[in-house]
Amino acid sequence: MNQLKTAGAEIIELPAHDDLSLDAVYAHDASLATDFGLILMRPGKANRVAEARHHGSCCAAQAIPTLGTIAAPGTTEAGDIVWLDSKTLLIGQGYRSNAAGIAQMRALFAPKGVEVLSAPLPYGAGPAACLHLMSLISLLDEQTALVDLPWLAVETVELLQSRGFKLIPIDDSERDTLACNVLALGENSLLAIEENHQTNDGLRRAGFDVRTFSGSEICINGRGGPTCLTRPLLRG
Repeated sequence: MNQLKTAGAEIIELPAHDDLSLDAVYAHDASLATDFGLILMRPGKANRVAEARHHGSCCAAQAIPTLGTIAAPGTTEAGDIVWLDSKTLLIGQGYRSNAAGIAQMRALFAPKGVEVLSAPLPYGAGPAACLHLMSLISLLDEQTALVDLPWLAVETVELLQSRGFKLIPIDDSERDTLACNVLALGENSLLAIEENHQTNDGLRRAGFDVRTFSGSEICINGRGGPTCLTRPLLRG
């Protein structure tokens, strides 16, 4: 939190509640902030479904409206969602975000002129594991992405390349310590897990200011990195 405050971020804390599990600390997943209001997700992990309602209430208190809510049988988690630009949303289709959920997202955005694309996700470690699209892609700025290249589908790589993205691969030996999970702070600064020395050094060589924190407990144990721990609501 200190790193975020130092970067100039205003911090809003989600209040504790009896129906929130420990997973609620990974605040990114249960909602998606848009220019038109908040979209409340329906997480694919059953114990996280209640989180969306609390995100909606918390944001309503900040005068942030709700644009829509994903309903059964649809599932979506914002960890599967990447804005390629202000008019293009890429959603990973896998165990956490399904085809029905992506179809609902497409219907919500169609009147707003936002194109919703889907990206197939690999089986990975199976349905019990938390593999999101953002486990494989972190946007560092408007034209640079940190990627876990061997685990991305060819069509996703080609999509990024066709849009002019420069791809920086993680060090493969640091996949299990969430090397691809890096939070862009703006102005060329990034927040990363300090245990991923090789990947972080590569980002510094690419010209980024990489700030780090120990992620052995809150991140690596729970499979959620710095992007997962935050739900950006407004970015300057």
